[in-house]
Amino acid sequence: MSFTRIAILGSGALGLYYGGRLARAGHDVTFIARGDVDHIRAHGIAVKSTDVEFALPADRVKVAASPAECGPVDLVIITLKATANDHLPALLPPLLHADTTVLNLQNGIGVDEPVADVAGAGRTVGGLCFICVNRTAPGVAECTMTGHIVIGEFAGEPQPRTRAIVDLFGTGGVKVSVSPSLAEARWRKLVWNVPFNGLSVAEGGITTDLILQSSALEAEVWALMREVQAAAAAHGFTIPEKFVVDQVERTRPMGPYKPSTMLDYLAGKPLELEPIWGEPLRRAKAKGVPAPRLEALYARLRDKAAKK
Repeated sequence: MSFTRIAILGSGALGLYYGGRLARAGHDVTFIARGDVDHIRAHGIAVKSTDVEFALPADRVKVAASPAECGPVDLVIITLKATANDHLPALLPPLLHADTTVLNLQNGIGVDEPVADVAGAGRTVGGLCFICVNRTAPGVAECTMTGHIVIGEFAGEPQPRTRAIVDLFGTGGVKVSVSPSLAEARWRKLVWNVPFNGLSVAEGGITTDLILQSSALEAEVWALMREVQAAAAAHGFTIPEKFVVDQVERTRPMGPYKPSTMLDYLAGKPLELEPIWGEPLRRAKAKGVPAPRLEALYARLRDKAAKK
């Protein structure tokens, strides 16, 4: 199985980075952009990473201002924030043909269902990006940790198209692995996202190094991770202790990293409150798992969002 035409729905940090690497590898990639569309048409895109740095001039970059302008493709890669999921019923259909696969690279719990509602559960694949990447200027993505992607089928076991996605990203130098359980992979990603994205905003917009330089905040990181770990266990997903520890130890050398939610907060953009904090809290409560620190953090973030 191959994907001849690819659309990147959401040309922010993830979209520019992954779409750029695929386009550089020679794939037919169309970036669907909004505010940056004119800039990309005039100047192309650039990717700066720890393993490679490149620029694709305008004549090598396909960009569309809307899904309708792009038209149907074989693979849609969703890199929109989950706050935009209410728009999927309008955004996705123009990109779909009978055999289109949709890969959803969003954070949190409950983000794949809106995609499946539009595209169909049978052609929805979810993915988690373990990466440090920011959009630093129009059409420019800077990556300080390449990391990897974990993907899984929304409905059922991995299938040939799941492996085809792994192979596709491999041509662009991106490491991808397949999880037999997409739900478990999403809980694992929350182990990092809940504390670091959350505390970076709750504390007024601070980087991950400042969180770990504070003994009180580091203790809060560990406590929040334990609550996510317990909630996942109640849903049948065991997150090993080594995985939890690694999330902290791999963050220490990142330096002054700015989590994506912090950047959204400082830019006055909507925060992904529900998939990263609200829905995990509700699912923990539904299983009778105490999560007082998650509940307190969720309340602080809602207050921050309301005042922006």
